[in-house]
Amino acid sequence: MLKGRDLLSIHELSVDEVHEIIECAAKLKAMQKAGVPHRILEGKTLGMIFEKSSTRTRVSFEVGIFQLGGTGLFLSSKDLQLGRGEPIKDTARVLSRYLDGIMIRTFGHERIVELAKYADIPVINGLSDLLHPCQVLTDLLTIREHKGKNFRALKMAYVGDGNNMTNSYLYGAAKVGMNLTVATPKDYKPNAEVFENAISDAEETGAELTWTENPVDAVKDADIIATDTWASMGQEAEHDERKKIFAPYQVNGELLKNASKNAIVLHCLPAYRGEEITDEVFENNAHVIFDEAENRLHTQKAIMALTMAD
Repeated sequence: MLKGRDLLSIHELSVDEVHEIIECAAKLKAMQKAGVPHRILEGKTLGMIFEKSSTRTRVSFEVGIFQLGGTGLFLSSKDLQLGRGEPIKDTARVLSRYLDGIMIRTFGHERIVELAKYADIPVINGLSDLLHPCQVLTDLLTIREHKGKNFRALKMAYVGDGNNMTNSYLYGAAKVGMNLTVATPKDYKPNAEVFENAISDAEETGAELTWTENPVDAVKDADIIATDTWASMGQEAEHDERKKIFAPYQVNGELLKNASKNAIVLHCLPAYRGEEITDEVFENNAHVIFDEAENRLHTQKAIMALTMAD
């Protein structure tokens, strides 16, 4: 169903396609663990455009395309004429003549949309300021591994900034039917259009999506609690101010007393211990958090395999 398609947002995927990606990722992970070759993209080349730096995105995509039998090309903005003002639509049309797929990690989401509009090959959103679909699809795989396949029986809470992760969690929860409560300060809510779209998506699956200013209410009886840095890349100048505003939203032992007894904590990394999460909570959930980090590899391999294979 995804062959030749872009993956810019979970909102643009059907319920079946979201489950297809998660299932494919689980199978590819099992094959790798068993040492079974899966060179599905033999001879294919992925161009990886980085206008925002990264550890996990670069390594997981580059290793992933290699394990699938293809080749990954790292392309920073300094390496491309994009850095000198070439229109993104021209870059899209040129790269389409050379590559079989493009992954881009950038700032404004509109750049990804324009790239996909003019490219003749699949474009994957590696991150934008609005959305981070690869990470949330990864987190759904991780939740499935630790909490089972019945997402509709689970309650998730997100505590922190209403950022690209929050937006994508809303889309992801809506598609799999998982109840999600988001807790943010009132001036840092998730994107209003995203929330509206997610509520609409949730009509198909029955997921309940809510927002609150109270983190205690959000995590009450939650099976999964997720958080993220309070100051995303590009917001460094706001760090000190945000640290004060978000202090009541720290994921700590006291907050987790309100969650389900066997609740797990997710963090997409990098984590700033002592800010959005305490060192104690992080270490108690390190086995889950680093499964989550590993699963970026398997989920992105599934996305590449499903969109780029012949």
